[in-house]
Amino acid sequence: MCGIAGIWGERDEEAVREMLLRVGHRGPDGQGMLVQSDNSGVLGHRRLAIMDPAGGDQPIRTEEGTRAIVANGEIYNFPFLRSRLENRHAFLTRSDSEAALHLYTEKGLESARQLDGMFALAIADRENLFLARDPVGIKPLYFGWRNGTILFASEIKALVGFCDDIKEFPPGSWFHSRAGIRSYYEVPNRNPTPRTAAEHISLVRETLERSVAKRLMSDVPVGAFLSGGLDSSIIAALARPHVKELHTFSVGIEGSRDLQAARTVARHLDTVHHEYLLEPAKVVRKLREIIYQLESFDQDLVRSAIPCYFTAHLASRDVKVILTGEGADELFAGYRYYLGYKDPLLLHRELRRSVRSLHNINLQRVDRMTMAHSVEGRVPFLDVEMIELAQTIPPDLKLYRNGGARPVEKWVLRKACEDLLPVEIIWREKEQFDEGSGTVDLLTEALEGLMAAAEARHYSALHPEARLRSPEECLYHKLLCDAYSDPAPVLKNVAHWARSLQR
Repeated sequence: MCGIAGIWGERDEEAVREMLLRVGHRGPDGQGMLVQSDNSGVLGHRRLAIMDPAGGDQPIRTEEGTRAIVANGEIYNFPFLRSRLENRHAFLTRSDSEAALHLYTEKGLESARQLDGMFALAIADRENLFLARDPVGIKPLYFGWRNGTILFASEIKALVGFCDDIKEFPPGSWFHSRAGIRSYYEVPNRNPTPRTAAEHISLVRETLERSVAKRLMSDVPVGAFLSGGLDSSIIAALARPHVKELHTFSVGIEGSRDLQAARTVARHLDTVHHEYLLEPAKVVRKLREIIYQLESFDQDLVRSAIPCYFTAHLASRDVKVILTGEGADELFAGYRYYLGYKDPLLLHRELRRSVRSLHNINLQRVDRMTMAHSVEGRVPFLDVEMIELAQTIPPDLKLYRNGGARPVEKWVLRKACEDLLPVEIIWREKEQFDEGSGTVDLLTEALEGLMAAAEARHYSALHPEARLRSPEECLYHKLLCDAYSDPAPVLKNVAHWARSLQR
């Protein structure tokens, strides 16, 4: 995991240095730059050393020096790619990113679709530039233009002031300076496949086991977020047999349901468990920093970012890589609003739309909050094989309606993993991260008096374009504006979880 930045079309080393400084939290272990000999562009990299800590500094060049790469993320199939490439290319490191570089040398614009992982990368190919982002947008990438010159970076804040009209680089897409932007991946649009329930359950378990195992690839310690909810508990349980000493991390207010459930899971799995108690004063002190790093004022996103921020801070003391349960709700119908879908076909469509919307909502939150503490977050549920499989599962096995009883969300996932965890965890009712951790209750106390209702109405009237929903969201908007000298490019890129449901 790292931070990347660059400019193509001119030589502006000072701009790239400043951009790297702004994303320094993403890579405290090193910094590198490449200036093209013909002055056509500059690539920059901030390194968080995960793979080949001693020898994997970037940019990485090909053996003849004509191409170079800077990358953020992990390529999980790099051992396979390397085995196919090393008889024709001289590998200079053990870095997974180098496999992507040599693959590009052979496959060119088709290389991105052969990478299995989470990534945002840039390759200097003589006078040309190639950019690519992973299929669902787990790793971030933004870009903008200045007098025909393209600038790009891992976070919006890096580009502010250097170019106008900053945009998110589309997930599952690549860019080439001669061919423009092209899509190479879409979340599959599949009809449910006729199988028995037992077959669906077995396939979910097998696929998820493979997904977790590949995400343990690391040359540094790996841990797991453990909220005590179903998703993070399953990921920790599947990782535990592969890790001699698994560290797990939880946050919440004293007595919160998440902390209690996480302790139960940690004891059951025999993990090295760590906790952090949230307090109103701690949250208030860090709120501006959280919103600055998050690059959003969306009320729902900020609420879930707060416990995520403190969990990542806790994890950073012991590990550099963390597994999270992100994506399970969207794949297996975990949110409450899905209960309103009585038509299975409409639910099936909505779940696909939910997965396609993750890149600038929940995945943005996971990336920014972990990277704010120089920790790499990995999301096993969003493996492309897992996404593909989930589209073939009938929605009535995800949201299981048993007569007049309350529907059971994520039923097929619970059944697939019910042997791994205590029954009270497997069948625990879904709660949002901010609810189970006690963040919602804590915020009521912490934010009291910070923005009165009358002040919020006045503030909202001054910013009608933001469509601010509450005094709380008005406060978040104000903090975001205060955190940036020019907040307009950041505000323009803010996505809204609640509004996405209306599309």
